[in-house]
Amino acid sequence: MTAAEAAPTAESATPAPAAVAPAPGATPRRTPLVARVAAELIGTAALVAVVVGSGIQATELTKDVGLQLLANSTATVFGLGILILLLGPVSGAHFNPVVTLAEWWTARRGGAGVNAREVAVYVAAQIVGAIAGAILADAMFGEPLVKWSTHDRSAGHLLLGEVVATAGLILLIFGLARAERLQFAPVAVASYIGAAYWFTSSTSFANPAVTIGRAFTDTFAGIAPGSVLGFVGMQLVGAVVGLTLVALIYMPGRAAE
Repeated sequence: MTAAEAAPTAESATPAPAAVAPAPGATPRRTPLVARVAAELIGTAALVAVVVGSGIQATELTKDVGLQLLANSTATVFGLGILILLLGPVSGAHFNPVVTLAEWWTARRGGAGVNAREVAVYVAAQIVGAIAGAILADAMFGEPLVKWSTHDRSAGHLLLGEVVATAGLILLIFGLARAERLQFAPVAVASYIGAAYWFTSSTSFANPAVTIGRAFTDTFAGIAPGSVLGFVGMQLVGAVVGLTLVALIYMPGRAAE
């Protein structure tokens, strides 16, 4: 069961208020693929521009690392929430390959969702968008457009943090779908990412595309290219853990005999 299939059908549902947008994973089926791909590319680019740009701004305003992280996480929370509200009705606002892959996996088990072709173009758009967003942020602050990050993040405890952060994200998104509470996803997802900045050791990348994009900037939010593969691997593990938790916690009940 996917986030998309959790929404009521057109025949059975009471129409939702116009202000309520679909959430990540709730891919609108009638939107042309080119529009959905454009939304994923632009949305991911904007998200990375927010993450990287706010990190650069923070380091220019204060030397206090705690305040830097506070500024970075706050900007990310607001930016992500707005992007989900804006682009959710178009593409489902995945902005994240693990969300796209998780929807594809659950769709394979009989529900609605993205197919293999859509996964390929979504993920490609997300990666291109993430790289473009990092370059844009560097350009806005007069940094070298492309400079590989030197911020090593290969320690084992950071990798564990990525498993936890990604598992929690997948549990949240697809758990909301199972509970038919997707209308709260823009606030819930943004709030979770903001909290995970602080409670995970890795500051919650939880996104392979964003991880790749952040390797292109040697600034506060960067990650050394040598650390990217480990982070992406642990994010995929976290996605599997998250889907397992969704299946366990939201196990369908048996009909009364």
